[in-house]
Amino acid sequence: MAIKPKKILKIIVGVIIFLTLPSLLFFGFLYFKYNEELPTGIQGEQADALAYKMLDALDYEAYKTTNYIEWTFKKRHHYEWDKQNNMCNVYWKDNKVVLDLNDTSKSKVYIHSFKNESGMAQELIEKAITYFNNDSFWLVAPYKVFDKDVERRLVKTSSNNDALLVTYTSGGSTPGDSYLWLLDDNGKPMAFKMWTSILPIQGLKASWSDWTTTKTGAQLPTFHKMLVLGLEINHIKTAK
Repeated sequence: MAIKPKKILKIIVGVIIFLTLPSLLFFGFLYFKYNEELPTGIQGEQADALAYKMLDALDYEAYKTTNYIEWTFKKRHHYEWDKQNNMCNVYWKDNKVVLDLNDTSKSKVYIHSFKNESGMAQELIEKAITYFNNDSFWLVAPYKVFDKDVERRLVKTSSNNDALLVTYTSGGSTPGDSYLWLLDDNGKPMAFKMWTSILPIQGLKASWSDWTTTKTGAQLPTFHKMLVLGLEINHIKTAK
């Protein structure tokens, strides 16, 4: 006996509701539990002083004199970053992009170790730039608080502690994003909250607590926790 079209439609609608409703309810729960308005703060000497305190706690001079950093992000993307010359080899799957961060048009693309100059090459360069901007931020974000076009504000938390709100007004892949650094008594980052264009929930918190001191003295994170998600950073190597 053939099933009527109306009954088929009801079955399809039922399956869609069955699959999507739990996800919508879960998202709604997360949104009302964690979503926050961007806090307000005061720019000026006090905010800058807190930023310097954070850099001192992380031994910024050791990071500044580190000319090479190698790492793997989430076991998917591997980086060999020549900080001194602003170049980075980006590896994922069968691709390698020699990324020229001074002039990305000069970047080179290799697929299966063979140089590629086809239309696909530009797509892979753009993808490597996006990967680098995101993955390097999760590695060195605290050291970028005095980058060009960065605004710093002193914020008082609900527990009356000082926190540092940093807004990137230009550059990167998502300009306009803001991050609220939560610091310990010595000024070392413990976590930050994020207000970014790519996240549907604003004010989500990610940990910055699993630090390692590298060979050059630079302090870098090895893991971030955000809700139930983990962002692993390993194979970290540094050189001067």
